[in-house]
Amino acid sequence: MRALTNRLLTTRFGFVLILLSLLWAKTLFAYYVDFSLGATGILQQIILICNPIGISLLLLSLSLYIRHPKRAYITAALIYIISTILLIANVLYYREFSDFMTVNTMLGVSKVAQGLGASSLNMVRIRDIIYVLDFLVVGLGYLGFGIVNIIRYLNQQSLRWPHFGLTFDSRPPAYHFPQAVTIAALALFSINMAISELNRPQLLTRTFDRNYIVKYLGLAPFTVYDGVKTAQTNQVRAQADSADMDTVLQYTKSHYAAPNPAYFGQAKGKNVIVIHLESFQQFLIGMKVDGQEVTPFLNSLYHNKSTISFSNFFNQVGLGKTSDAENMLETSTFGLPTGSLFSSLGTDNTFQGAPAILNQIQGYSSAVFHGGSGGFWNRNNVYKGLGYQYFFDGNFYDHEGNATTEYGIKDKLLFGESIKYLEHMQQPFYTKIITTTNHFPFFITDTDTNFPNAGTSDDTVNGYFQTAHYLDQAIKEFFDYLKSSGLSKNTLVMLYGDHYGISNDRNQALAPLLNKDPAQWTSFDNTALQRVPLMFYGEGLKGGIQSQYGGEIDVLPTLLHLLGINSQDYVQFGTDLLSKQHSQVVAFRNHNFITPQYTVIGSKVYANQTGELIQPTAQLKKTLDADQAKVDEKLDLSDNVANKNLLRFYTPPNFKPINPKAVDYMRSLTSVLTIEKQLGPKSTSLFSRNNDKSTVSLFKTDAPEIAENASPLTTYPTKILKALEDSSDSSSSSTSTTSAQQEQP
Repeated sequence: MRALTNRLLTTRFGFVLILLSLLWAKTLFAYYVDFSLGATGILQQIILICNPIGISLLLLSLSLYIRHPKRAYITAALIYIISTILLIANVLYYREFSDFMTVNTMLGVSKVAQGLGASSLNMVRIRDIIYVLDFLVVGLGYLGFGIVNIIRYLNQQSLRWPHFGLTFDSRPPAYHFPQAVTIAALALFSINMAISELNRPQLLTRTFDRNYIVKYLGLAPFTVYDGVKTAQTNQVRAQADSADMDTVLQYTKSHYAAPNPAYFGQAKGKNVIVIHLESFQQFLIGMKVDGQEVTPFLNSLYHNKSTISFSNFFNQVGLGKTSDAENMLETSTFGLPTGSLFSSLGTDNTFQGAPAILNQIQGYSSAVFHGGSGGFWNRNNVYKGLGYQYFFDGNFYDHEGNATTEYGIKDKLLFGESIKYLEHMQQPFYTKIITTTNHFPFFITDTDTNFPNAGTSDDTVNGYFQTAHYLDQAIKEFFDYLKSSGLSKNTLVMLYGDHYGISNDRNQALAPLLNKDPAQWTSFDNTALQRVPLMFYGEGLKGGIQSQYGGEIDVLPTLLHLLGINSQDYVQFGTDLLSKQHSQVVAFRNHNFITPQYTVIGSKVYANQTGELIQPTAQLKKTLDADQAKVDEKLDLSDNVANKNLLRFYTPPNFKPINPKAVDYMRSLTSVLTIEKQLGPKSTSLFSRNNDKSTVSLFKTDAPEIAENASPLTTYPTKILKALEDSSDSSSSSTSTTSAQQEQP
């Protein structure tokens, strides 16, 4: 044993084995504590325990080929550090998304990271010290010796540094020894691969679930595999041509669902306000905590006679989450199987987006209101391609004091501060308001809500109901303004939940509140919780609660038909929810699906009525196989459209592709004010129709941040005022600005 210890501490290979052991231990800790890999049976457990060894040894063995001893040790240390960073990044990412980081996610990380900020800290757990304990020990060791060395230097004594029992090995490796280690590592990995393939056939060809690849092969192989797939996709995109579009057009035209005459054009010519209900799940509608309704206003709106509500509407997002939801609602195409379409492809792709369609067909102006970073999810680039004329991002809002959350300003302030921009837009307009308060980690102060604590053992679950209640109050305040200002008479308001708020790993803490037994919780229950609200409200609209199954992919054709625009000529993978021809097979991004009768998760089939796992009959299996084929075809074709940028090869009749380079969002306010002034008496803005008087004073809120100083509702941030002053129309714009400010009592 002493000889073995001595060899570990005094040789290069021993150093490699030490790093291998540490990395293996950390990886296993992540596998069993942070990841939910679903390893069952002895064989899968053995694979799970062994899979980090082969690939880690293979990577670390590269250092043995370097003859220069110091460089060899540094190389091994760098490989170890990079591997550890990859592991930690995936641990944090998994806690939020229940999935692993893809290459597209990594490539788009700078665009996403702008909006994350302190949220990453909320995903850190005390146990995470395990992942960096060795670095802390080394760092503290060098810090301590460094302090002592200062004293030794002042006393003209030789300096000493910690070696942690290791001896620097200056000897070159034995002949062919590095090759032998590499071959051994490859052999271990190959054996692991072969056993995995036997246990899970077609592991790398049917990658519907990334958990399988990590479970069988490990995190690094998954990353390499995903990188190869990404490179292949990029190559395919470069080789795409117009002929690839023919198959897509054949599909979309053959699956088109004609509008329901009872609803077609019911909201024609009306303004459209889309309210993005962040992380809002359907179970919140009608739910009570300690006898109090979580969302009393949304409950009343859901049941309003002028609201078309959907009780079986599902989010269909992938790793892009909110950006996937926005993409589906704006284009009726799916997000990517890996990463975010907005982040990875959104800057360059051609879109047939809702704002562009509405502008070119019915003359709508368009804008997005979001009190967070414009670079989050690459929105400041993607929105241009979708056809949004204006984007009022965080630069246009007041962020002083306690006004902000980690993703933007609080919802009550967002609605209130958006009015001074909204009222200057030409009608009809198509606008989207992106709320952020009801976002993980669902923290809210006592000054913002007095809603009771749900009393579970999970603070995130408890906070979820409180932030949802706050969001409900914020929406009520905005609806009160719409009625007071008269906008509600000529506006269709669409509200939708973008994706789940409570992730699967917390659903068991949530279960008792839903009258479910946590011990009996299954994948069926997880899927059932993917329901999110969808509501269309408009005065005089023929309302009612619709029970048909559908998803976010179906929203755009539904909206267009309500506005009297036929969707037939556009490339859309959804169908009108109100059409009698609407397909009720709802595809999820991982290729699972749900129908009104059955929920299909991989090879498992659940009966929706009972929630029980069933063994399908031969006839039912044939039907479900046919549904699975439809789901696969739809997702694959949508992926081709995105990855190959196929829409550049097809322009619908009466549609002109957008030129994103012509848009400057920092001039959004300047533009709306300039157009309003140029139109004069022909201006259709709410401000103009109100005799050039602001309607901001009609907005009432109990937000404590502006209880004593309501100036953020009427004044523009300094940088926006500067943009106005720098414009050629600064003098006239300033007049309009002053008018808006004077109306506040």
